[in-house]
Parts: sequence; structure tokens; C-alpha cells
Amino acid sequence: MSDDTIRLATIGRIIRRRWRLLAVLAVVGALVGYGTSALIPPSYTASASVLLPGQWEERELLTQVDISTSSTVLDRAAATLGWTGVGGSELRDRVSAKAADGNIITISGTADTPERAQQLSDQVVRQFVSFAARIVGDNSDPEAAARPEALRQMVVQTTRRITELADAADPGRTVESVQTRTELAKLRTALQEAVNKLDQAAPTANKANMVVMGPATRPTGEAPPTRVQLTLAGALVFFLLAVIGHLAAARMSRRLRAEPEIAAALGSVLLGTVDVPDERPAHRPEGHGPRARIRRLLGVDTRWDTPAPQTSGDEADRQIRYRRVCARLREQLPSPRRLLVVVPDGDEIARRAAGRLVDEAESDPSSSSSSRGYPMLRVVGVSVDRPMVPDRDNESGALVVLSAGSWTAGELAGIAEACADAGHEVVGIVVAGTVRARPAQSPGRPPDDATLVLAVHGHAAGGSA
Repeated sequence: MSDDTIRLATIGRIIRRRWRLLAVLAVVGALVGYGTSALIPPSYTASASVLLPGQWEERELLTQVDISTSSTVLDRAAATLGWTGVGGSELRDRVSAKAADGNIITISGTADTPERAQQLSDQVVRQFVSFAARIVGDNSDPEAAARPEALRQMVVQTTRRITELADAADPGRTVESVQTRTELAKLRTALQEAVNKLDQAAPTANKANMVVMGPATRPTGEAPPTRVQLTLAGALVFFLLAVIGHLAAARMSRRLRAEPEIAAALGSVLLGTVDVPDERPAHRPEGHGPRARIRRLLGVDTRWDTPAPQTSGDEADRQIRYRRVCARLREQLPSPRRLLVVVPDGDEIARRAAGRLVDEAESDPSSSSSSRGYPMLRVVGVSVDRPMVPDRDNESGALVVLSAGSWTAGELAGIAEACADAGHEVVGIVVAGTVRARPAQSPGRPPDDATLVLAVHGHAAGGSA
């Protein structure tokens, strides 16, 4: 697992094999989120919109957004509201503004009650419109601002009068008449330019006339994060942390999986691999204390990072593997002798494989009739924390049986040292793995290949006939 790429199948395996633990952690996270929501007072947000008429560029809109949340506007709003202990600096964290399409600025205010949120939003909008009008200069010349159309009409009438005077003058017969017509033309041009400038200044004047699009609506629900959101977020965070923790632990795992690495750590030779049908064992080596019951309840008493068992052959195929291991063990020893079958404590797969190996060695007829029969085996469990192997008595050697991916190199080296301290030579290693057993055939139904065999024999008989 430490060198494998993290795939969705790995995450799915974590969820399938650790769903109880993940569910408990999700509930704990939900409780933490709920408790956090109880410590955070509820808040409410109200919003009001301001329309800016005329042509506005994007940078000008952003400037107006900054003005709406400036210290001057917020200080005036705080002074008008008169809330105890709430000044302009405190409102800076409660007021926000953003520009929307259509030259609309939306100002939002957050408070501890819906009424206060509505009052805050409306007051900031009023102060913003008033302050923006002062910046543009809406109140600097009230008469000129109130009568732009009258000024335009006056300029148009003056231009028309100048044209009439120019037409009535002597059409260029004297020098004085030519100068008069020239001066009138210049005056008409200047007035026309003034009209153009007045038309261009009209949108700028209109920019000061901001329109408040109604009062803020009183909020009916809490502003995020709400209690429900915090509860769900706590459950999700704890769930994700649990999954990430499993992946990180698998990445950092130093348990040996490759058979050559296991043989090198124990300093012996690999005699073979055997299969153990995948089934929930009735024996629990962890004990029956409260801690063991909690581990079984949460589903952490079994490994999750072991690959899914592959489908194996029938019972005869598995028996052949055990017999081959016994045969290699017999060839490995110079003479028949008693051996200890060392199984690490907690390795249920290896314990079942060792029991099957002992039964296979005892059931072999050559073990009693032949001088080169299988050795006599006795299974002993050894703790990997403080390994202790029985001293050499009738046994003169050790056979280590374990499952792949369960133990580190240091733990296996400790078992090898314990065997050496007890005077036992590690004569071989057997690696056990879980497989899915095929369903047994019904007694009345022949195997799948029986029809094919009968058909072939029948065809041969017909051909010979």
C-alpha cells in the first residue's frame, strides 16, 4: 500500500470495511459542529440596493463600492444609529458592498437581530447616497443644477439672434461689416461649444442623483453559517479526516508484503504459500475485555488495507498446496524431527494455516511408515511485542507461518532472534493468504466439465465404432 497509487477503489474499501468507525466519527463531528454553533451567536443579514443612473465605467463602480464602505460613511451611520458600543470600526466587519449588473450597488448589513440588520443596511445606504452627492458636487451650485434646461434654451436663443444679426449686416461691402460678421461667427461657434459641453456635463450631474431601490427587506432566517450548516460541516470534516488518516497510515506503513522481503527479515527460505478460506473466525485473539468489544463494535479488529480475496480452486487444490509445503519441508531437513510452528499472536490467518499444516502432516501415511516422513509439528503463538519461544526440548527447529502485509521487518527480526535465543533454527517460512472458496457443487449435479468429458468419450466411442 505504501507504494501504490491511491485510487477510488482504495477509498471504497475504507468505507466498506470501516463504515462503523466512519459513522461514529461523523456523529462526533456533527456534535462538535452543533456545540460550536451554540457558542457562536446567530446573525442576520439584510441588503438594500442603490441604482446609479447614467454611464458608469467599471473602475468608477468599484470606486463607489469602496466609498459605500469607507470609514466616513460607516462613522456617520454608527453615529446616527447610536448603538451602545458600536462604532464605525465595528461596522466595518458587519457591512459589505458589491457591484452588480445594471449599475446597481448592493449594500449588506449583518447584526444580531433582524430589526437591527434592516436598520443598519438602510442607514448605510442613506449615508452613502448623501456622501456621494457631496463628492460629485450636487449641492455646490443648486440654481445651475436645478435649471440646466433653461440655460440650454437661453444659449439656443442667443445663437439664433446672432445668426439673424449676421444676416442683416452689410454682406461684406465694407471692412467694418466683414469684421462684424467674423466676430458674430466666432461668438456663435463659442456658444455652440458651450452647448456641447453642457450636454456632456449632463450625465455627470445625473450621476449624483442616485436612486435607492426601496428599503432593506427584514431577514427571515439566520445568515450562514447556520446551526445546520455547522453540524453538517463538522460531520463532513471528521469523515474526511478519518479517510485521510487511513490513507496516510497506509502510506506510512512499513509492513512487509513481498515474500523475498519477509524471507530476508527472518533469515530463512520460503517454502511456499498456502490458501485459507475467507471467513469470520470464531476465535478472537484480542480477548474479551471492554477494549476488545469496542474494537469489534467499531470494526477495527480486522485489517482494511488487505486486498480483496481472490477466488481459489476447490478443496483439493488447497490441499495440494499444503502437501507441497510439507514435501519441501521434508526435503529441507536432513532427518525427520520435531519442529515448532511459530505463529505471531493476532495473525488469525496464519493460525488457521498452521493448524491445517499440522493436520496435513499428521494425516500423511508416510509420516509413520517411512523414515523420510513428514516432521512432527507443534503450533506455538509468539507475541511480536516481546517475543518468547519455548526452549529446545523435543523440538529442534522452527517453522514460521505468517500472513503477508501484517508485520514489519523489525517485528519479524525480533521473532527470528527469539528463535535463536531458544536454540531453534528457522528452517523455513510459510506465507498464508485468504481466498474466496468456490461454492460446493450439489450432490445430484455433476461438475461443469463432466458433460464435456462425457461428450468427448462418447464421440470417441462412436468414431471407433
